[in-house]
Amino acid sequence: MTDIVDELKWRGLFALSTDENALRKALADGPVTFYCGFDPTAASLHVGHLVQVLTMRRLQQAGLRPLALVGGATGQIGDPRPTAERTLNDPETVANWVGRLRSQIEPFLSFEGENAAVMVNNLDWTAGLSAIEFLRDIGKHFRVNKMLTKDSVARRLESQEGISYTEFSYQLLQGMDFLELYRRYGCTLQQGGSDQWGNLTAGLDLIHRLEPDAEAHCIATPLMVKADGTKFGKTEGGAIWLDPEMTTPYAFYQFWLNVDDRDVSTYMRILSFKSQAELEELEKLTEERPQARAAQRALAEELTTLVHGAGQTAAVIAASRALFGQGELAELDAATLSAALSELPRVRVSSLGPVVDLFAEVGLVASKSAARRAVKEGGAYVNNVKVSSEDAVPAAEDLLHGRWLVLRRGKKSLAAVEVAPS
Repeated sequence: MTDIVDELKWRGLFALSTDENALRKALADGPVTFYCGFDPTAASLHVGHLVQVLTMRRLQQAGLRPLALVGGATGQIGDPRPTAERTLNDPETVANWVGRLRSQIEPFLSFEGENAAVMVNNLDWTAGLSAIEFLRDIGKHFRVNKMLTKDSVARRLESQEGISYTEFSYQLLQGMDFLELYRRYGCTLQQGGSDQWGNLTAGLDLIHRLEPDAEAHCIATPLMVKADGTKFGKTEGGAIWLDPEMTTPYAFYQFWLNVDDRDVSTYMRILSFKSQAELEELEKLTEERPQARAAQRALAEELTTLVHGAGQTAAVIAASRALFGQGELAELDAATLSAALSELPRVRVSSLGPVVDLFAEVGLVASKSAARRAVKEGGAYVNNVKVSSEDAVPAAEDLLHGRWLVLRRGKKSLAAVEVAPS
């Protein structure tokens, strides 16, 4: 199991550790139980969480026993953001989200064998705890001066809004989680993101105060930021969610396919389960032939399969190919086609008109005369069929699933027309 530390380092997943040598010894002595926590502050995990979920999978494959904590208690509070207070969700909403997040995490872990995973909920040990018990048994062991040094707390204290006692106390709750999991499951390692380091070590300090003979450890993955400085996992449309109803499998696939060449090597090492040799070969291909986007395609296919399954991945790949004339649009199912077209410029019309009007209206060309020129030059397509006449008008039977037309100018400029009678 000690090899996993070197593996994490090579992949860029080992940003911080409380004591690397002591951790290596603990892994060598084994077995080690570890945990990672996820707060249900939304109805789905996003790709930022995927870093932690896949790291859990990697650690379990190396022989460690994972505890996946979905915080029914901490999710009602929320880790303090650096900018403003969170909106508190009602307990019923949080409970529903706990179930949704659990169902997203479970497929990545094995619940069989000697190191079978366990799903846990911190509401189990907080629901019956009185305020007096919490302050006496947990709060007594935290020092406010140290709590104030946490980055998000310090930044909030400097702001006009400040920070509520509720969010300030979040550290105590997460610290108590590590202590409880140590006592209940013998958990001696906590994993998380480097932005959570203050919370991770709060639990470690609590264990050391209340269990003086215990050995416990924390490791953190790096905070991922895109090469352009924007936040990883964010697009103009918002976060990239794992829930297919919040981010379609097609959009999920396209997110990875469009990764910047400067980022793809980092993402592959952190998220892919391919071998070092395979990843280095893909990195070499990116350097030599970036236009082929071999690494992006490999990463998009692997992660979409992991999250949404092989069937959905095959469907979105077929849709991607069909949109650009390398497959049959008519063979795509309605849901996949609709998801693919939702990513394109589109216009809704009540009835079909001339092709040149549609090209101009959807913005593929600047004017109707430019549309006529595109037709004359052989660069206008409807449903991948070249338009041969400037006066062409699509027929009702041309509509895909009775609803859509796919317009293309040249090889790469795409748009969609939706016919929806008023």
